[in-house]
Amino acid sequence: MPLNLPNLLTWLRILFIPLMVGVFYLPDGWITSREANLLAATFFGVAALTDWLDGWLARKLGQTSAFGAFLDPVADKLMVAAALIVLIDLDRVAPLIGLIIIGREITISALREWMAKAGKSASVAVSFVGKLKTAAQMVSIVMLLYFNPVIDLPIAEIGTWLIWVAALLTLGSMAYYLVMASRALQKTS
Repeated sequence: MPLNLPNLLTWLRILFIPLMVGVFYLPDGWITSREANLLAATFFGVAALTDWLDGWLARKLGQTSAFGAFLDPVADKLMVAAALIVLIDLDRVAPLIGLIIIGREITISALREWMAKAGKSASVAVSFVGKLKTAAQMVSIVMLLYFNPVIDLPIAEIGTWLIWVAALLTLGSMAYYLVMASRALQKTS
């Protein structure tokens, strides 16, 4: 396991998960719900930024590694799944949304592993719709964790709308990857 700045940022993202979750379950009176919302949104937001930053730094500094390529998507999926479970528990996200997003992540992870074993990993490389899905998820989750209005902006309502958009993009990206994998496998048959 190479210890470099990109991998340290990925580990930091994983360490933020219990902090993001834990602020909602502190004993009564330790912090207000508004403070818990702010802290959780901040932890998740910083973690989401490190997702972009660690990949950029790895490429820029020439510090890409097989371990980093493995750990990065694991950290992303853990972070999103933990946030969604908390948001479902807080009744801020419909369970159906959590099932769609988490189910897609498990499905596509398994598909990518299978395609890699078949020597066809390029057919399920990250696509534009996948990047758009990730952006919508990250922004909506930050909004739903924060939940409070900002000035006159109804953050909770905007976040709810955006998480539904993210769920639709999630289904669309899953369909895209499944079609690409199917085509790649049919070429070898």
